[in-house]
Amino acid sequence: MDAVLVLNADLGPLHRVPIQHAIRMLCRKVAVVHEAVPDQLLGIYPLPKVVRLVRYVVTRWRFSAGPAWSRRGLMARDGHRCGYCGDPASTVDHILPRSRGGKNTWRNTVAACSGCNQRKGDRTPDEAGMRLRVVPRTPAWAQVTKR
Repeated sequence: MDAVLVLNADLGPLHRVPIQHAIRMLCRKVAVVHEAVPDQLLGIYPLPKVVRLVRYVVTRWRFSAGPAWSRRGLMARDGHRCGYCGDPASTVDHILPRSRGGKNTWRNTVAACSGCNQRKGDRTPDEAGMRLRVVPRTPAWAQVTKR
């Protein structure tokens, strides 16, 4: 087991944390064990699968703006597939290149294979004569938090 699910006080899922972090939360008494691995202890605590926060944490920000941009989240959103040819992706491509003011945003980036990324170079897809197979958009939280 590599991650522990953290539930809010109202039992709504928040995120996953490493076991070490979950144990620190238990020691600080900000969380309690909600579900544990049967017959396994880690020190004095049962080995947690799920912990629940003692106090409710307001999470309105999660539903309004969406998740923050990250390379890992981008790859998850695009299914680790190139946005141009559909092959396995290994890099991030900026639709409006960074040299022209393009930023790391959900709507300006797609996953790309190294061949397509090099072929596109420092140009927009239209200038390079390449067509995007996906529409870049801000993903839902569930898309970027899959393990």
